[in-house]
Amino acid sequence: MPSSPSMIEIISKRTISLSPGTSHGRRCCLTPWDVAMLCPHYIQKGLLFTNLPPNFPTHRVLSLLETSLSDALRHFYPLAGRLQTQSHRNLEGQVTGLEVYIDCNDEGAEFIHAVAENITADDVVSPGKDIPSFVNYFFPLNRAINYDGQSAPLLSLQLTELADGALFLACCFNHVVGDGTSYWNFFNGWAEIARTNILSRTPVHDRWFIEGESPPVKLPFSKPSQFVVRFSPPLFRERFFHFSSHSVAKLKARANAEVGSEELVISSFQALSALLWRAITRARGFAAEQLTGCRLAMQNRERLRPKLSPEYFGNSIYAVPTTVAAGELLAKGIGWAALQLNRAIAGYTDAKIRGMVRAYHEARWFIISPCLIQGAS
Repeated sequence: MPSSPSMIEIISKRTISLSPGTSHGRRCCLTPWDVAMLCPHYIQKGLLFTNLPPNFPTHRVLSLLETSLSDALRHFYPLAGRLQTQSHRNLEGQVTGLEVYIDCNDEGAEFIHAVAENITADDVVSPGKDIPSFVNYFFPLNRAINYDGQSAPLLSLQLTELADGALFLACCFNHVVGDGTSYWNFFNGWAEIARTNILSRTPVHDRWFIEGESPPVKLPFSKPSQFVVRFSPPLFRERFFHFSSHSVAKLKARANAEVGSEELVISSFQALSALLWRAITRARGFAAEQLTGCRLAMQNRERLRPKLSPEYFGNSIYAVPTTVAAGELLAKGIGWAALQLNRAIAGYTDAKIRGMVRAYHEARWFIISPCLIQGAS
């Protein structure tokens, strides 16, 4: 199906602020993990609801979502703010660095109501076919990078009515504000408030900084154009690949059989990641000596000592790298590839995390690497 923005009609746009009587006005300093996310795109996830009960019309859904979102933002208030950039100057007035922070000023989140009269749920979910390009228009901040949160909302949602009565709820969540765990803590918290008017798991907003380092994180630049990078991709084909539990179990068993260790166990995720890494490397036609990398997004909450709260609201992740020669990766099988990933994960300890954070303070970096990155948020 050909697609264009005209396939989707915007009915309304609203700014959702914190519920009345709530104001924070605080400044939320960013950690190294947060700052590293300035250049990637927003987290974008969508939920498709079909077979909705006839006694729950769209106007009731909209009212419930908007009211509960306002209540949710009272707890997840950074999402209602905006990013700000501040210059640090020496006594001569020269810019010595830049600081980016979240101004929790309650400018609000964005909520959009849209209608797609010629799109059905079956058009959206077509097993064995490419993801239709019109899905991009369900997401109001598609292709925005996180640094755009200076003026764009840090949270933007769009509820699109489809021709068959289905609803598609799209969410754009600024990755500087939080990682995938934070995203789902917010989303599940919002759902809980919508159902019960209660939030049972309160977010923790005290951002983690390593001992001896205190905010702000000052970037060694004089203007944003020196570090803001935008990726203009070619026209990609996108597709979902579904792996049954049976096929994943067989893959895991094969990887563990190739490793041949009773003490070390390759997980399902490691085995599947190894399969994808090898398949993508083969398809790219790399020379045997060319290095190929696979990064697995690992969260730090459980690995730090003492542990961070599961409700820590912010970024606490790192894409743990594994790099090998393409020829070796393809020659040695799935078990060997999965073992390399397993070792990288096992070596990602509290000491490793703290060492990397200290190294960050010596040389700032941003996530713009073109290697394969896999996560499970």
